[in-house]
Amino acid sequence: MQILRMVLLVTVGFVLAACGADGEPIQPTMSANIGVGSSGTHVGGGVGLRSGGFGVYLGL
Repeated sequence: MQILRMVLLVTVGFVLAACGADGEPIQPTMSANIGVGSSGTHVGGGVGLRSGGFGVYLGL
């Protein structure tokens, strides 16, 4: 439950920053990847924000 709450809080922060509610809008970035190998498949992805020299990226 704690992880879900943290993910929800971060998502709300990204949405507020992306829509410009607190100033100039920041364009979010997103990545997704799928890997297939001899040991099976792997799915990963992440989201991020960058403003000037500061950036935040969360991913799996």
